[in-house]
Amino acid sequence: MLQTPSPTLTLAEFLQQPETQPAREYIDGKIVQKPMPKTRHSRLQSKLIQSINNISEAEQLAYAFPELRCTFGGRSIVADIAVLRWEHIQFDQQGEPLDDVVIPPDWMIEILSPNQSSNQVTGNILHALQYGCQLGWLLDPDDRSILVFLPQQQPELRNNCDALIGLEGIPLALTVEQVFGWLKMKK
Repeated sequence: MLQTPSPTLTLAEFLQQPETQPAREYIDGKIVQKPMPKTRHSRLQSKLIQSINNISEAEQLAYAFPELRCTFGGRSIVADIAVLRWEHIQFDQQGEPLDDVVIPPDWMIEILSPNQSSNQVTGNILHALQYGCQLGWLLDPDDRSILVFLPQQQPELRNNCDALIGLEGIPLALTVEQVFGWLKMKK
């Protein structure tokens, strides 16, 4: 993540700024530019979203959103995947989700990009857990591992055939090996 020097903005002023591609985040009074996703990042992101939504949307258990801005606890962050339990999604009169999310995701998934600070990303997951997030994953495509974060617990490093902990109530059964196996597209 690249920090861009800028005049000090409040969170409210930051939220009035136009969105950028890639997204910028507001962390501890600073504006931080997320890196542009690369192919492996995009592949893992899309396969995880598809897998989560395939088992949770029809039953209205939860929904996985890509690159969703969530503003809470003095920060405005854009998780690679933000999973919200259905009851936490706010809808308008037409049944469409409201654009502004002012709560932490129930499950936050981040996929480390090349040259991205793992500490910065971990800091966002820890911040979300502090404000009510129930589960965090940090995927590292280079070493094929996933760091699993739960509230009030030490993170757990998962790799190879280790089973992954999913969000309670969502019957998603995956291993680390299965997740990174999605990167193999050509047989």
